[in-house]
This record gives sequence, structure tokens and C-alpha cells, in this order.
Amino acid sequence: MKLADFEQQVWDVENIRIVVRADENDEVKAYNLKRAADETWTTNKFLKNRIEPRVGSKKVVVIRGDGQKSRGGVKLRNLRATYSAK
Repeated sequence: MKLADFEQQVWDVENIRIVVRADENDEVKAYNLKRAADETWTTNKFLKNRIEPRVGSKKVVVIRGDGQKSRGGVKLRNLRATYSAK
């Protein structure tokens, strides 16, 4: 699957915005999960368990609601809250 489609699938399931740093025509495995990762997971655990198995060694950036890069130790509940914060 194309990177843009993969990134959109992650958003649809997880409500987390990611950017995979690679050529836009690179193919990755589909994000075929149906349930969001546990809100107590850290960003690092999320990347290791859900994203890396599908994108391999490609660099992935997790984006907060304000457009900035998220740190690895942030809990997913706090990350998701940044998308609705005003």
C-alpha cells in the first residue's frame, strides 16, 4: 500500500497523525488493525508494536495536534488529546 494511504489508515484507527519519511511511492504493509492501541501505551511502544512491523526501518514521525513532533515517552491518551485541544 502507498504511504499516504497507510498514514490515513493509522489516523482512521488510532486518531494519531504519523508521517513516514520515505519516497511517496514506497510500499508498506497495510494497517489492518481495527481497534486503537491502548491509551496507556507510550508513543515509543505504539511505534515499536504497531508501526515498525509494517514499515520496517523507515523513519516515522508522530505529530501532535499543534503540528509539532511528539516525544517518545508521551502516553497515547495525552497525544490524542492534543488533536482536540484549542
